[in-house]
Amino acid sequence: MKSMIAGLLLIGTALGALAQGQITGAVLDGEDETPLAGATVILKETNQSTITDAMGRFTITGVQFGTYQVAVSYSGFSSKVQTINHASDGEVVTILLERKIRMGDEVVVSATRATEKTPITFSTIERKTMEKQNLGQDLPFLLNQSTGVVATSDAGAGVGYTGIRIRGTDTRGINVTVNGIPLNDSESHGVFFVNMPDFASSVDNIQIQRGVGTSTNGAGAFGATINIQTETFNPEPYAEVSNSAGSFNTRKHTVRMGTGLINDKFTVDARLSRIYSDGYLDRAFTDLSSWFVSAGYYGKSTLVKLNVFSGKEQTYQSWWGTPEARINNDVEGMIEHVANNGLSREDSLNLLSSGRTYNYYLYDNETDNYQQDHYQLIFAQDIGQKMTLNAALHFTHGEGFFEQYRGNDDLSNYNLPPVVIGNDSIFGTDLIRRRWLDNDFYGTTYSLNYRPNPNWDVIVGGGWNEYVGDHFGEVIWARFASTSNIRDQYYFNLGKKQDFNNFVKATWLALPRLRIFGDLQLRTINYTNTGTDNDLSLIDVNTDFAFFNPKAGFNYTLNPDAAIYASYGIANREPIRRDFIDTPLEGGPRHETLQNIEAGIRGKVDKIQFSANAFYMRYRDQLVMTGELNDVGAPIRTNVSDSYRAGVEAESTMPLGSRFFWTGNASISQNRIRSFREFLYGEEVVVINHRNTDISFSPPVVANSVFSWMPVKGAEVTLLTKYVSRQFLDNTSNAGRAIPSFFVNDLRLIYDLDVPWAKTVRFNLLINNILNEKYVSNGYTFGYLWGETEIRENFFYPQAGRHFLAGITIGI
Repeated sequence: MKSMIAGLLLIGTALGALAQGQITGAVLDGEDETPLAGATVILKETNQSTITDAMGRFTITGVQFGTYQVAVSYSGFSSKVQTINHASDGEVVTILLERKIRMGDEVVVSATRATEKTPITFSTIERKTMEKQNLGQDLPFLLNQSTGVVATSDAGAGVGYTGIRIRGTDTRGINVTVNGIPLNDSESHGVFFVNMPDFASSVDNIQIQRGVGTSTNGAGAFGATINIQTETFNPEPYAEVSNSAGSFNTRKHTVRMGTGLINDKFTVDARLSRIYSDGYLDRAFTDLSSWFVSAGYYGKSTLVKLNVFSGKEQTYQSWWGTPEARINNDVEGMIEHVANNGLSREDSLNLLSSGRTYNYYLYDNETDNYQQDHYQLIFAQDIGQKMTLNAALHFTHGEGFFEQYRGNDDLSNYNLPPVVIGNDSIFGTDLIRRRWLDNDFYGTTYSLNYRPNPNWDVIVGGGWNEYVGDHFGEVIWARFASTSNIRDQYYFNLGKKQDFNNFVKATWLALPRLRIFGDLQLRTINYTNTGTDNDLSLIDVNTDFAFFNPKAGFNYTLNPDAAIYASYGIANREPIRRDFIDTPLEGGPRHETLQNIEAGIRGKVDKIQFSANAFYMRYRDQLVMTGELNDVGAPIRTNVSDSYRAGVEAESTMPLGSRFFWTGNASISQNRIRSFREFLYGEEVVVINHRNTDISFSPPVVANSVFSWMPVKGAEVTLLTKYVSRQFLDNTSNAGRAIPSFFVNDLRLIYDLDVPWAKTVRFNLLINNILNEKYVSNGYTFGYLWGETEIRENFFYPQAGRHFLAGITIGI
């Protein structure tokens, strides 16, 4: 497989030599037509970018004849998107920028973003790229073709509970912000995209920084940063309706609209969405709704913006996974699973008769129910010509529960005495319980950008955030209720967290081609959690952390089309709530420390745009997944004293002739733990020592290819290919506890109809997994001793075979 991918890359490079055409132009001050040196120029259709030279000139090579949109930005001037009809290589395009007449949205995320001048490894995904895939699947699947990304879905079809890993790290190690405001849950550090249905329809762009990245708000980045910018300035009024439907009764309905500029100052944008899917697995339905409203004031030096968005979900649980024996249709193994887990007759019949779509749960309302409301008030102000202030207030409220049926559960598990009927005592009963989470997250973020002269760019920023979360459980029905009353809470614990950080970043043009970058962050955390857990054990957590996270690097321009960079950064990250509760470590879990070296090159050669980088990530006390799950389906983690990730990544974009286009990326890495202790529990605890093993859920090879053909105007046929090598379920490198490699191909068809009465009429067809690959993308394992016998079971999350989504979008 590796040799095949390498061959495809070589063939793509050779075919790239057949490409022809370039766009040449100049960016000028629209007032006096003086050249603007250092302006950023992006060809939106291909995401190729460059910077103008001292005379304001630029060249974008490898461009076929046709119509393109060129986006240009320059400090102190209004950004501009100009449509270019590229019919001849001899033409010189002139782009005139107006001196800023209103504040732009880019200041909202500028403090936490990397640029071409920053020595950070990053990629940016524009709205146009996501729109091509946005037919109902969650955000991780819209980012699935990004470098080093592996997306997974509990229900198997990309809708509902989904997850994303970058460089082998899941969202608990990925810093995620929306407009610079932290999105990660304060206690779990996770990001639950199911709570933000169809959020991609309100996103303008997403930047993924791999590794430590630049300082940001929220928990430290241990694998990557996902920086999301929502709806930006729309000067013209618009209205758009999108509808899609497909396999597993999946359907999405979205309405978007905007007022355009009112009185040359105000805009309002809004979205309303509804998504439903039965899921690939049995009964794993998802019913989602969401809305987004943004109102903005755009003055010459002032921006005020209010974003309010909400998501509501009901999702049938499927986090138990599918036993390996069921995946392999191993009847003997399934019978052994029934015996090991004490399954009832009904559960046993369900297992033996379901096939790959098996779902353990049978109760008709075994669902997760949650609503999350976000409020963001953003303010930006130019202070003279050299300084910009950006500040935001935010508040998020989340509330919901998951409901579970429990057969013959012990009354003592719910703090209830036995039920006495005559001379008989009943110690267990069938019941239905709900476990609740009711939480608030609020705070402020700020940044001050100071540009004293063209050689310096200084940013001072940070934020203060507080979280308050109630965790409690109720028994809502029982066959024998004992002494319980309605609304009785059989457990309750309260989590509180305060997070305060400040950072300063500076970029200095030390030499005409050399920029030096420095970034210092100080972050303090106080976390408490008191009460009783769901197993009635006492919780008493009160801990403080203080982290210093320095970063430094350089960016050296080789020529107008290429630059090299290198950086070194340190990040620290506190344990999550479940680490304190689940981790069987004396003294509790320890915080993690990461030292990250990044070095790379990015640019273009003739008709090929490319980037390549190497990375080394050395961890102290990294919290890694053991392969087991706790009683709410969350992975259990433990500290390992010494581990690392090292590898190379490459991205390339090139035209192949007049009607073909290829983009691809690959990540090859080694992810190792120097020493790991495996615990097997039984009558006695057996400790097995392992050395130099693979970090769980860290595939050494992840590769993506996107090959597009434009047969006629407005039509696009694209083959999307993804390869993920074998990854292990735990940290023992045991081949019997691994997710097999998979090679998946999707086919995407798009046709834009040109009609006089609409700006957009687009037809989409997405056929996922066209070769019907039977693969799994996630899983877990656990083992224990029964007497002298080791019991070991693997569980997987099978993904759907061939399935489709089709949609139509009409915009006016």
